[in-house]
Amino acid sequence: MSTPSSTVTPLGVDIAKAKFDAAAWIDGKYKTKVFPNTPTGFEAFLTWLRPFAPVHVCLEATGRYGEALATFLVEQGITVSVINPAQIHAFGKAELQRTKTEKADAKLIARFCQRQQPPAWQPLPPAVRQLQALVRRLDDLTAMRQMEHNRQDGADPTVQASLTRVLALLDAEIEQTRAAIRDHFAQHSGLRKQRELLDTIPGLGATTSAVLLACLGDIQRFDNAKQVAAFAGLSPAERQSGKYKGQTRLSKLGDGLLRKALYFPAVVASRYHPLLQAFCERLKAKGKPGKVIVCAVMRKLLTLAYGVLKSGCPFDPKWTLAN
Repeated sequence: MSTPSSTVTPLGVDIAKAKFDAAAWIDGKYKTKVFPNTPTGFEAFLTWLRPFAPVHVCLEATGRYGEALATFLVEQGITVSVINPAQIHAFGKAELQRTKTEKADAKLIARFCQRQQPPAWQPLPPAVRQLQALVRRLDDLTAMRQMEHNRQDGADPTVQASLTRVLALLDAEIEQTRAAIRDHFAQHSGLRKQRELLDTIPGLGATTSAVLLACLGDIQRFDNAKQVAAFAGLSPAERQSGKYKGQTRLSKLGDGLLRKALYFPAVVASRYHPLLQAFCERLKAKGKPGKVIVCAVMRKLLTLAYGVLKSGCPFDPKWTLAN
C-alpha cells in the first residue's frame, strides 16, 4: 500500500453508531458529507471519495463503530489509518480548537492526517477478530452478572425471583461463551499454538491467555516489549516541571481490558511465582508501594507473553527477570 504524500488527499472521518461525518481537505478547503454507518453508506462513501483519489482516510479508534468501515476501505485498496483518540484530542488542543461538532472533528482529523501522515492500518485476521468479539462478550456478561449479584444483596423480596432468573440466564450465557472460546481455539491451529505458548508462563490461565491474544493481535507489529507495554497502557507517565515532581502513574492510554485481565494474575504470581516473588521483594526493599509492585508484575507478565509469542519458544524457567 502506498505511503501518504503531498499528492494524497487527507480525509478525516468522525465515526458514530448510526452515521459518520467525512471531510476531505483539498487545497486548504473542505468537502464534507454525512453517511449512514451501514454497508450501503460505505458504498456511497466510496463513490463520493473517488474524485479525490488517491486518498488517505483517517479515523479514530472507536471500537466496533469504525472497524467495519475501516476494513471495507482497506479491502477496496484505500489507505486507512486508525488513530488513538488521545492523539486527535492533543492535536486539537495544540490548535486551540474551540468548536466541538461531528463536522469540525472530521475536519480536525483530516488536518491531523495531512500533517502527521500516520502509518497505514491493516485489519486483523478474521479468526482474531472473532476471538476479540467472544472475549469482549464474555467480559460484558461477567460485568452484568456482577451488577445483578450486587443488586440481589438487600433487594426487596418481590424482585428476588427476577434477579435469580436473570442470574441463572447470565450464568448459562457465560458458560456458553466460554465454550465458544474453547471451540474457537480448537478450530484455529495458529491461535491454539499461541495459547499453548502462553500456557507455559506460570500465572497465566486460559481466560487471560485468550484476552492477551485477542487484544494484542499480530505480535509481529510490535518491535519490542516497551511498545507492548505502551499499547496496554502500562507505561509509566512521569509528571515533572522545574522543582515540581508529581506522582508517577500508569499512562492508561491503552486497552483497559488487557490491563484488567493481567491484574489478578499479577497479584497471584507475585505471591507464588518464585522469580516474580524475588522481583517483588527487590521492589519492596526500595520502598515501592503495593499498587506499584502489582503494576510492575503486570508489565513483567506482559513482557513474558511478548517474549514467548515473538520467539515462538515456550517460557524458560531459567530466564532471569533481573535482565
